[in-house]
Amino acid sequence: MFAVHLLSFYFSKLKEDQIQKVDRFLYHMRLSDEQLRDIMMRFRAEMENGLSRDTNPTATVKMLPTHVRSTPDGSEKGEFLALDLGGSKFKVLRVKISDDGKQRVEMESQLYPTPEEITSGKGTDFFDHIAECLKHFMEKKHMNTKRHPLGFTFSFPCSQTKLDKGVLLSWSKHFKARGVQGTDVVDSLRKAIDKTGGMDVDVLALVNDTVGTMMACGYDDQYCEVGAIIGTGTNACYMEEMRHIDLVEGDEGRMCINTEWGSFGDDGSLEDIRTEFDRDIDLGSINPGKQLFEKLISGMYMGELVRIILVKMAKKGLLFQGRMSDALCTKGKFQTKHVAEIEKYKEGLSNAKAILADLGLSPSEDDCIAVQHVCTIVSFRSANLCAAALSAILNRLRENKKLKCLRTTVGMDGTVYRTHPQYAKRLHKVVRRLVPDCHVRFLLSESGSGKGAAMVTAVAYRLVSQRKQIDETLAPFILSRQHLQDVKDKMRVELERGLKKDTHHSASVKMLPSYVCGTPDGTERGKFLALDLGGTNFRVRLVKIYSGLRKSIRMYDKIYTIPLEIMQGTGEELFDHIVQCISDFLDYMGMKNARLPLGFTFSFPCRQAGIDKGSLVSWTKGFKATDCEGQDVVDMLREAMKRRNDFDLDIVAVVNDTVGTMMTCAYEDPNCEIGLIVGTGSNVCYMEEMRNIETVEGEDGRMCVNTEWGGFGDNDCIEFIRTKFDREVDEGSLNQGKQRYEKMTSGMYLGEIVRQILIDLTKRGLLFRGQISERLRTTGIFETKFLSQIESDHLALLQVRGILQQLGLDSTCDDSIIVKEVCGVVSRRAAQICGAGMAAVTDKIRENRGLEQLDITVGVDGTLYKLHPHFSLIMHQTVKELAPKCNVNFLLSEDGSGKGAALITAVACRLREQEQQNK
Repeated sequence: MFAVHLLSFYFSKLKEDQIQKVDRFLYHMRLSDEQLRDIMMRFRAEMENGLSRDTNPTATVKMLPTHVRSTPDGSEKGEFLALDLGGSKFKVLRVKISDDGKQRVEMESQLYPTPEEITSGKGTDFFDHIAECLKHFMEKKHMNTKRHPLGFTFSFPCSQTKLDKGVLLSWSKHFKARGVQGTDVVDSLRKAIDKTGGMDVDVLALVNDTVGTMMACGYDDQYCEVGAIIGTGTNACYMEEMRHIDLVEGDEGRMCINTEWGSFGDDGSLEDIRTEFDRDIDLGSINPGKQLFEKLISGMYMGELVRIILVKMAKKGLLFQGRMSDALCTKGKFQTKHVAEIEKYKEGLSNAKAILADLGLSPSEDDCIAVQHVCTIVSFRSANLCAAALSAILNRLRENKKLKCLRTTVGMDGTVYRTHPQYAKRLHKVVRRLVPDCHVRFLLSESGSGKGAAMVTAVAYRLVSQRKQIDETLAPFILSRQHLQDVKDKMRVELERGLKKDTHHSASVKMLPSYVCGTPDGTERGKFLALDLGGTNFRVRLVKIYSGLRKSIRMYDKIYTIPLEIMQGTGEELFDHIVQCISDFLDYMGMKNARLPLGFTFSFPCRQAGIDKGSLVSWTKGFKATDCEGQDVVDMLREAMKRRNDFDLDIVAVVNDTVGTMMTCAYEDPNCEIGLIVGTGSNVCYMEEMRNIETVEGEDGRMCVNTEWGGFGDNDCIEFIRTKFDREVDEGSLNQGKQRYEKMTSGMYLGEIVRQILIDLTKRGLLFRGQISERLRTTGIFETKFLSQIESDHLALLQVRGILQQLGLDSTCDDSIIVKEVCGVVSRRAAQICGAGMAAVTDKIRENRGLEQLDITVGVDGTLYKLHPHFSLIMHQTVKELAPKCNVNFLLSEDGSGKGAALITAVACRLREQEQQNK
């Protein structure tokens, strides 16, 4: 027993001595974590250089856009062809992706040789060979009955301007066919296919093998957004944010970037870690000074690197008793597969002995231990360097997504990663140590990059099909110049019909007289109370107006909510609630005993018989209080005040919110004679000539007309621009068949139109993987404020996804792009038809006054106009295009319509005093 222990100790000591000997000789090949983190930072800097237009030409890591914008989402289906070219053999594949919801992939393939006379001959012969192999495969599989989409895995650096267009930058891996570099390889393949004949093939995608690996794994794991190959060559790709890719137009979405990381260090940035052995490898290669990172990592060079080290150690007498064989001195005789064999856990040493014997050597036990350790150091360095670069990519992904912790999957392939017994485990361990904030799953590609090429093609095929369906769905929202001109012309007709006594009753635009006949002249002064009712919030405001040198306005207000049960209860309950709020405000201000003049902003269609007399025509904006329509709202307010018997007010004016907005802006700009509100609802008022208002006595002067243009189209005159989604929103509303124009332009309805479109697209499998969440089924869940947020130019798609997640919608990047597009077409149409209506109003004023050119200001209020990032600009442009003889200035109302109600009251009080003085 003692002898056994002694022998074991001796062997361990021998092994330890041999390992130390190799460690000393290869000291510079051992990399610390500090060095690896430094390499991470260098690689990250080169990635950024490659992405920037300014520094890309000199960047070593080229960061080539692949124009692959989406990973598989599981809905891909169909039959596809794939060509896989990148090694000593060329593969043709037939890939069937099931459409039965089980995500099943069936593949048939055949390998074809790529002889040296083909890979080193003329480029035309090279592509003719590929086409002939493809034809042979298709005939063998009886695939000539229909057209087949094809994906081409081409494992060489290409500059792509489209998914199906790629110019070869340089050959690698011993390929050097003449006349191909600098040309479009897809075009060459198509020409060869046409020349060969007998095939009906549509080449849809050119794919790098690394991208193919990512896409193949992405079909099985939708978290997969990185691909890496460590085999004969080495490379990585990942999904980058479009906003960071200067070389491609557009900021929306993501695109797969082929890093071409093999050339990292070609500028000398890795000289501190390269050894004399690496320099020997480089000098003996077909591309000295190029692909230096690949020469440190990949299987093409790993075996040769070990051979060079063994020769140098033997020369120094550290191995084989200083003896060398002809085979050991022959380039290429020691291969990477030998490294993998020697590093096997149990049989590694015996494998080493056999391999070295095959090389004509007679290794001792300690030679075998030393050679095994050389292999370990070389392969471990490769795994470490690969881990450092991969960690830089993962960190970038995490930062792009603004996450503290990233969950992602890396699709892996390559003979070194697949066959080396320790490589994968080492790589995983180092990556997790370098980027602890990234939870990474490594997924081995079971079917190679050929399946990935088919997946890229399938995704492209799906996206083309989806794009067509989405375009068809959204097409009715895209309005031509003629459409907008027609809206303007029809609005003009309805304005005229609303003003005429004979047609007023049947007009969809009611043109209600407001009995506001003047705008502020600056002499108004006093204290006034203003009420503002027009939505779920009710505002009570005290307004102090100062005239003369101290001309200014001071305001004090309080906001109260109107509960849904009050909005849809009885009229008496609604007005009692309003009076209770007024009482609370007067207590708050200590003004219960003052009989203040009051202006009542009532933002619903009213037929006025005087400035303080207004009968409600119909409720809008979700109000349905009973026993109000047809009643005078001023009388209802007075009756409620009497019931409470707590205070008294002088109700001077009932005002539409749009008129209030006009008056507020007219106080700042006397040229303001139009008011516009685009918020929860939509409406316009303007100063019309009295002679044109047939529903009111009198010919002289002007009066503000409340158009109530939200009802435009209630007589079917704008059916030509309404869509099935507008009709669905109308059918689900409280006032079906009414306020059709408002339902296409106002904040209360735009989000609901978007929701209906999203449901339609989801039902057809074009969004959210065809899964309609309960939240999405809920009416009103998609508020218009989300449109404003989603369409913001400063909002990345990641934040759009965050908003959708708040709504219970688990979206992909592609989903977010589509949602943003839907929001854009809905809000753009709203702004355009609002602009067309405004153009009709301004042109009417110009013609009323017989002017060649009109200069006028529009006072504007409303959350949609104020908060939406593009609405106002689109509307302004539309007005300019449709009313070129009107110079229209838009002035934003900063203080809402409540201030306007106080100013109308102040003007009415001034005019009333003047009348009394004249008597």
